[in-house]
Amino acid sequence: MKIEEIRSKTDDELDFDLKEMKKELFGLRLKASTEALANSAQIRVLRRGIARVNTVLHERATEIRGQESR
Repeated sequence: MKIEEIRSKTDDELDFDLKEMKKELFGLRLKASTEALANSAQIRVLRRGIARVNTVLHERATEIRGQESR
């Protein structure tokens, strides 16, 4: 997910996306530990996406940046 795409979403949408990404990350970690994961880079990409969403949510909570309309 690109940062522009994340910033254009509302907090509720970001919360939903964050929960879905965490579920997907859990599934990938489980798959990596039990069987051969075809593309191990997916875990890193997903972790960075989660970090981006958390960063935007934190910026909004501390009023560093508001929700920018695009």
